[in-house]
Amino acid sequence: MELLGLYYDVLIKILEEVEPEDLAALAQTSIGFNHFIKRNEKLYKAQYLKHFDDPRRKPTDPEPDWIAELQRLVKCRKIFQSQNVDVKFENFDFVLETVNHLFKTGSEHQGKSLNRNELISLFSSPQNADTFLHKSSLYGRAGTELQSQALDPETRQKSARLHCIHGIPSDTTGRRILSTHPFARSRVYDLRNYTRRSRWGPFRNDNSMRVDWEVIESIMIVLGYNNRLCSRRYMDRFTLPWSSPFANIFQDRFASLPSTTSTPPAPSLVLEPSLPLELQDPYNISGIWARVVCFLDYDDLHHFNFSTTAVRTPEGQPYPPITMEEAIRHILMRLTVTAVTTPGKNDDQTMPVVHFKGKARAVDTNMDSNANSSILGCVRTTSEGEIRWSTVWVFNGDEERWRSEAIQVGGLRSKRGVVGVWYDKSFDPHGPAGPTAFWKVRELSGEGVEDESDESDWMED
Repeated sequence: MELLGLYYDVLIKILEEVEPEDLAALAQTSIGFNHFIKRNEKLYKAQYLKHFDDPRRKPTDPEPDWIAELQRLVKCRKIFQSQNVDVKFENFDFVLETVNHLFKTGSEHQGKSLNRNELISLFSSPQNADTFLHKSSLYGRAGTELQSQALDPETRQKSARLHCIHGIPSDTTGRRILSTHPFARSRVYDLRNYTRRSRWGPFRNDNSMRVDWEVIESIMIVLGYNNRLCSRRYMDRFTLPWSSPFANIFQDRFASLPSTTSTPPAPSLVLEPSLPLELQDPYNISGIWARVVCFLDYDDLHHFNFSTTAVRTPEGQPYPPITMEEAIRHILMRLTVTAVTTPGKNDDQTMPVVHFKGKARAVDTNMDSNANSSILGCVRTTSEGEIRWSTVWVFNGDEERWRSEAIQVGGLRSKRGVVGVWYDKSFDPHGPAGPTAFWKVRELSGEGVEDESDESDWMED
């Protein structure tokens, strides 16, 4: 019996075992197979769901165009499988758009994700990693001999963003001093990056409020390097959520996502008095958060930025790499929502601004006067669609001392972490400033959320 003579469902089951990229070749074997495969929505859907996560978030979501979606992913696979670097780079934007689609439509169930497995496989090749992940301006100075910066600034930003979503191991190596981190430090501690034009945060220095992914990339490298040098006592609790490829970047398949991810509520919803604050918060702020803060000795920071060498460095050119050591603090924060307000004129108008308060306690030192404080802050969605966290560190009841601006890598409710910059509350152009990141480690129980008498309990968890 010929294959085409089999029952329809039996033939579908057989063709499910074919790799998606082989369907096109199979369709060329005969007119019969061409007619059977070419517009067979059921076959393409079965192939898609076998190799990739279901892109539908809810059972009521409309079905995507399975044929077009699978064909796009197959094209992306073939580009990754090509040994021609020019082919890869010619399709750079297409690849990034497709990878971003896999990231946005991916989900986890019991810690497993088909999209994550696919992405890990695609980027396991050093050639693919070098072509797509290592094209920021950092790799014009650091990295291996096969890594180099892209000529176009926007391509450098896109590559840095993808690198941040991929994840950055703490042992990143390169040809100069065997590491990228001295060059990443040079960018992170360059106070020229933190001005009114960049809102003193990880934004581009042009008043646009677009994220500077090259700064975020360097911060993640610096924090990873410093965290790896810390005592093993803190490593389990403070393992950085970007230490493994595409880890902590996908939502739980069956998690209850805020309605704003699909159908944004009317702005009046955020003022609805009958809803508890936590239910009005699409960012999922309330909970226990782990935080890492790094800083240079102030004399080192000042010398780096205002020495003769720094003064003679032309505008737009990076400072030399930094080899002096940094200090690091590991902190636990307990945050609760205090208010939900309408967005500002420069925010995404479909998303509210959520305000919070909290307490911060250092776990590796209680002697540092800068270690323990109260925290005030807010979370908003920028017009670019990024999740922006602004915090103020308050000491002795009402003394504001430090501020920070950060971006949630991976978007709304991402478990990848919030990465950014802390700086002096007075916006002093002479500093200090440094890198920071935080990520949720535990939800609050719901009972006694405002009760602060059990601080020893949340400090131990």
